[in-house]
Amino acid sequence: MCPPDYFRVEYAINPWMRPETCSVDSRRARAEWSRLRDVMEIVAEVELLAPSADLPDMVFTANSGFVLGNSVLLARYRHPERRGEVPHVRRYFSDRGYTIHELPAEVCFEGTGDAILDRGGEWIWAGHGFRSDPDAHDVLARCFQLDVVSLHLIDARFYHLDTCLAPLTGGYLMYYPGAFDAPSLSAIEDRVPSERRIVVDEADAATFACNAVNVGKTIIAHALSAGLRERLLRIGFSVEVIPLDEFVKAGGAAFCMMLRLEDERNRPARVKR
Repeated sequence: MCPPDYFRVEYAINPWMRPETCSVDSRRARAEWSRLRDVMEIVAEVELLAPSADLPDMVFTANSGFVLGNSVLLARYRHPERRGEVPHVRRYFSDRGYTIHELPAEVCFEGTGDAILDRGGEWIWAGHGFRSDPDAHDVLARCFQLDVVSLHLIDARFYHLDTCLAPLTGGYLMYYPGAFDAPSLSAIEDRVPSERRIVVDEADAATFACNAVNVGKTIIAHALSAGLRERLLRIGFSVEVIPLDEFVKAGGAAFCMMLRLEDERNRPARVKR
């Protein structure tokens, strides 16, 4: 996670960002972030990435890369406003002994925002259409030796895969069908049996229900309707709702604000210095 010391909305690179009408309450943002960190520290070890004054979106660490084992594929951002984050992230992983992979200069890829390891099967769900290019999916497959399931995003509100799809422990998948084209929906249905598909309606999707963090049987989210929460409880999950209204102004919520460093199903040792 990255503290929100310099978080603000000063440009628009997705439909949620409206700098001309929206101002961030810095004190409230800090309180929301701190509450999220406190809850995460109950279920996981949290490491911090130092923020940078000229990079207001660094708080959304999910976008910085895709990590598995001792390897990371670094992001290559589509928008120039975020490209300055990459050297900070590269230094973080280099200092900890990770093998660092990088994309060709012409290929955009926005980390775990658009590439999410399934929690039941041995594959990566990978989105494209707004921020990441489909060519990045071949690189993912080569770097991590896993199948990559390409999903085409078609609704600009759900510009990253993590805004509309959440793999959950036990092979469950929470997703909003309206964010995907027909072949992508077929790919989801081919991989995930109906009893493990948790279809989210537009109202829940628009409040970032799918942008949820899942560790073990715990789900942490910005907002969930009573109906969706009840469905998750019924299949054995515990749910923690933490309002993140200041960060939603920039188009992100709980999942966007952290990068998973370790797959809990298989914990390979990392080299630390």
